[in-house]
Parts: sequence; structure tokens; C-alpha cells
Amino acid sequence: MSQEGFQPPALKTSADTSLDTQDSQRTNPAKTPIQVLHEYGTKTGNFPVYVMEKAEGEAHQPSFVFSVKIGEVNCTGQGPSKKAAKHQAAEAALNILQIDAGTVNIPVKTESNGVVAETNNHPNSVGILQELALQRGWRLPEYTVLMEAGPPHKREFTVTCRMESLSEKAIGNSKKAAKKAAAEKMVSKLQSLSGCSEITWTPKPSVRFENLRNSSAENISLLRRNPLSIPNTDYIQMMLELSKEQGFEVTYFDIDELTVNGQYQCLAELSTSPVTVCHGTGISCSNAHNDAAHSALQYIKIMASTK
Repeated sequence: MSQEGFQPPALKTSADTSLDTQDSQRTNPAKTPIQVLHEYGTKTGNFPVYVMEKAEGEAHQPSFVFSVKIGEVNCTGQGPSKKAAKHQAAEAALNILQIDAGTVNIPVKTESNGVVAETNNHPNSVGILQELALQRGWRLPEYTVLMEAGPPHKREFTVTCRMESLSEKAIGNSKKAAKKAAAEKMVSKLQSLSGCSEITWTPKPSVRFENLRNSSAENISLLRRNPLSIPNTDYIQMMLELSKEQGFEVTYFDIDELTVNGQYQCLAELSTSPVTVCHGTGISCSNAHNDAAHSALQYIKIMASTK
């Protein structure tokens, strides 16, 4: 690396640090203002939130304005691209916060459009998922308490974490612990789908019901024409074939609590837009899955046939 123009570090006053922050970002090519601000947010628990305030100009010469809020600090930035505007906003926030690139040492990668889901200490999976959603423009992760069980002094909570088309379920001795565990499982799943610790997975576009209504593909056409009352039908396989054809995903969640009749329970969640959730019961887990798939197919049949 060229050392031309490099000056050895010297002691700085807070005023010097404030004035030199912008230059320090440029002389450290390994970190951008967005990365440094994200690292600061990870360390303090105040994650930066970016909002596009304005987009104007011609297609060949656009102009974007982004705002960033971190804690009590609000700043804006403008640039010829969304990324440039966000960088300007982050740079302005760093100047106000008087943050130097060398003061935060939590590794984060954003330039490759990936997010490394680890910190030097303990990963904050809930914060990582939220930041990931904000960076990529995804829906924010949703957490749902599925069940509470156990005596008052030893409660157990089951929480699902949903992010785009993915879902994970975890159990904890408090809602907060279960939420954290579900978020950790979601981060692990995203890393697994990405093939490495850097999260590069991207969701499929949501399948809307009007797409299903307008589709003339084989499986959706068969669903419209044929009854869903034939005994011993493998509705799970039917749903799998339909989901592959139409481009949505199906996730089955087993409910630990049995029905009043002692049957197993299951939820089938479809990554349609809006998300579809159907309930099923049966004398075994597999029967409950099949019943949930049957309910979901009935719902899709109605929605796909309504004009």
C-alpha cells in the first residue's frame, strides 16, 4: 500500500478529532462512514435508522436525500445515489458524535452487500436482524408469542421470528429470552443459506394473490378444477408442488399443546403477500401437517378462483 502523504498519528484534542473525522474516514479505506456508525450503534445499543426523505431529478441525473437517526442525533445527507446520500448522512452524524474510525473495533461488512453476524463479544441477534432489514429494505422481523406454558415460577414461552419468507421458533424462560433465541436461530439460518458467516441471502419476491388468480400453470389449474375431498390424499406433497410452481415457501410449526380431544396441532405458514397461516389437527404430527396443508390449499383455491 502506498505511504505517500502519510503522517504518523499525533495526540489530538476533541476539537481536532471533530475536524479530522471526515479525513480519517477517507484515509482508512477498510471502513466507510456507514460501517463506522453501525459499529458505534452495535457498541452502544442505538442502531442507526436511515430514511429516504426525497428522490428527485432526471433519470440520468438523480438526487437523493437520506436522513439518519442514532440516539438523539438526526442528520441528513444528499448524493447522486442512495448509497452516496446515506454515506453523507452517516458522515455528518460521525462529525457530531466526534467518532474516529479507530475508536470502534467491531467488524462489520456492508460494502459487499453482506452483513457479518458476529461481534467481538456476544452477537446481538435481535439488533443484527433489525439492521439487516433496514439496510436491505426488507420488512422488519416480526416476533410472535405462540404459547405460554408451565407454572408461574417456571414459565416457558415459545416465540416465532419471521423475516421475509423465513421463520424460526425458540423457547425461553421469558419472552425476551425466547425472542433472543429465535433471533439467534434466524441469524444461523441466514448464514446457512448464504453459505458463510456473511449474510448475502436475498428473499424471493412475495407472491400476491392476484398472481395466483392470473396464473394458468398446471398445479394451480388442477387445484381450481378438482375437489379437495379425496380420502388419503397427500396434501403436503400437493402443497409442495404448488409452492414450487408459484414461487412461495411453506413452513410448518408444531404446537406443543394438544387439543382438548388430545390431538396434535400444527400451523402452516405460506410466504404469500399477505402471509397466510392455516391451522391443522390430527392423531399424529404428520396428520396435523397434512390437515394444515389441506386447509391452506382450500384457502388458496378460494382466493385463486375469486375474480
